[in-house]
Amino acid sequence: MSSHRRPDGDGVAEFGYAPSLDRSIGKFASFAAGVSYISILTGVFQLFYFGFGTGGPAYAWSWPLVFVGQVMVALCFAELASRYPVAGSVYNWAKKLSTPTTSWLAGWLLLISSICTVGAVALAYQITLPQIWHGFQFVGDGTGTYDFSVNGVILAGLLVVFTTLVNAFGVKLTAIVNSIGVFVELIAAVLLVIALALHITRGPGVLLDTHGLGEGRHLGYAGAFLVSSLASAFVMYGFDTASSLGEETVDPKRTAPRAIIRAVTASFVLGGLLLLFGILAAPDLGDPKLGSPDGGLQYIVLSLLGGPLGKAFLICIVVAITVCTLAIQAAAIRTLFAMARDNNLPFSSWLGRVHPVRKTPTNAAVTIGVLAIATLVVNVKEPAIFTILTSIGIVLIYASYLLVTAPMLRHRLRGGEPVSDPAKGEYSLGRWGVIVNVVAVLWGAAMIVNLIWPRAVVYNSTAPYHWYLRWGGVLFVGGITLIGLLMYRLRLRHRTGVLPEHALTGAAEPAHADTPVAGSATTQPVGADGSAS
Repeated sequence: MSSHRRPDGDGVAEFGYAPSLDRSIGKFASFAAGVSYISILTGVFQLFYFGFGTGGPAYAWSWPLVFVGQVMVALCFAELASRYPVAGSVYNWAKKLSTPTTSWLAGWLLLISSICTVGAVALAYQITLPQIWHGFQFVGDGTGTYDFSVNGVILAGLLVVFTTLVNAFGVKLTAIVNSIGVFVELIAAVLLVIALALHITRGPGVLLDTHGLGEGRHLGYAGAFLVSSLASAFVMYGFDTASSLGEETVDPKRTAPRAIIRAVTASFVLGGLLLLFGILAAPDLGDPKLGSPDGGLQYIVLSLLGGPLGKAFLICIVVAITVCTLAIQAAAIRTLFAMARDNNLPFSSWLGRVHPVRKTPTNAAVTIGVLAIATLVVNVKEPAIFTILTSIGIVLIYASYLLVTAPMLRHRLRGGEPVSDPAKGEYSLGRWGVIVNVVAVLWGAAMIVNLIWPRAVVYNSTAPYHWYLRWGGVLFVGGITLIGLLMYRLRLRHRTGVLPEHALTGAAEPAHADTPVAGSATTQPVGADGSAS
């Protein structure tokens, strides 16, 4: 038996991997990883203006709607996390449930989306920091054509540099920074909910007010609501991060599933109360600042709580944005590392290298940081294009989730072995599994259609107006998918296999639903035809 093999049944050996990462993440840190990725303070404050501006007060109903759909996905993921708590969760789960091509595509889409999302979330600094102190507007006074976008890139770039350094230094530092940030975020969210509740000036009946936004639309208010619901859909995802850090978590088969469910539930409760009480307490629901990027929920907080106290809460939001960016980057790093470990990316040997002292994929961390900053550059003079990248980044995440839940449902309906085994202490949905899985698949497919639909208000809301910007979501998602498939089918699949430095010597051939898992436990990369690359 290899000296690398662990007796704790962490599931890594089943994939043919020798443990190489630092296992030091505890229960709260695992929970914090999921919470910080979702980051209610970041998402709700960053996107309130969009939801309110396109759907009015009634947009708040999208929050529980999105939660119901996403919690079904989370429950499916909890089962898989209990059985397979390994780095690059979505990628490796798809590998067990479907074909190598499907699993590679799931990892590829998640990787591209994560890189775009790191930059998009980091840009939330621009919405919050200048409202705390005007000195954070380094470029002009904020009224120039490119003042807002250029300054946003500078602030976001500085944040990505910081999160890259933290992630590259090691998972222990990442967990400490993230846990402290999440603790601050949760306390601030609770206090903010209380503060807003104390300032309520109207009853819940206002939540039926549409502000007449459905008039003149083909689908009436339903069309406006579907657009505004994107503000909630853009927030409630990323709960799988707790499992993506599974190889670095203590007792992951018990910790990761609970962390996933608790993260999405806690985020729903606190985020929902923020939306509800924010709308009920707003001084004037007709104020156009509520639907403006430089206003939104931040504007409500500052108006109600005054300068010092209001800005104190905004500082907590900055903390939330910081750890959210940190968590998204950490998850992206694990996806990149997981795919590189299977020799499934260009420069895999370099990307899959683990630092001998810090036991973390440092090269992957630096790569994600550089690529995230590169996407930010697009925002300097073409914010419309960056908005497209941000929107389709979310589409790709939902698509990667569907590439797990759909094969999982097929596996159940074909009468395959249980996804998880309660007798072994693994989390299981039992007889509810099929129903939950069906809802998760239908929800995922519906959300992808809603997210990618070529609407000008989403993909081309500001000048210049071009047809290719409006159809940017469809074109970009199609292009990324096609490029990825060609790259894998024509080149990468012929050399796929666990890199020698990560292979578990003497491990059995990993099981796969249809065909052998890409990357069996060999001592050298093995080609698709079985020959050594």
